[in-house]
Amino acid sequence: MNNNNCNCRPSCITLSIIAAAIIGVIAAFLRLTGTITVTPAFLWVLFGVAIGYLAVTLIATALLGRSGLRDCICSILPVLLAGILGTALTSVVLLGITFAATSIVGAIITGIALFAFSLTVITTACLARCIACDED
Repeated sequence: MNNNNCNCRPSCITLSIIAAAIIGVIAAFLRLTGTITVTPAFLWVLFGVAIGYLAVTLIATALLGRSGLRDCICSILPVLLAGILGTALTSVVLLGITFAATSIVGAIITGIALFAFSLTVITTACLARCIACDED
């Protein structure tokens, strides 16, 4: 049963979305000003990590879905999947379409990609926290 002192679900998800949004906005701004560039190697890594996360999430939910953690997993899983699928989709778009270094559209898509990737990583930490807060 979940330890109520951990308060795993709502606050962690909200904070992860806020933190990822801040990272995405900063990345979009830095891309727009030409401070950072996104290389194809980086995009391939993002795509690979997203697919890896998707596989691990499938296995983890199959193993943990029947335990007392079901409520915790069900509250975090939609946000985690949105981050994973957003990372995969935006990395494929950025790989398929070449944008100028200071393109507004390219900056927005880069910001969305880094928002989604950050959301994936931070939400995974929320899930780990939720599992750690479980006391049987």
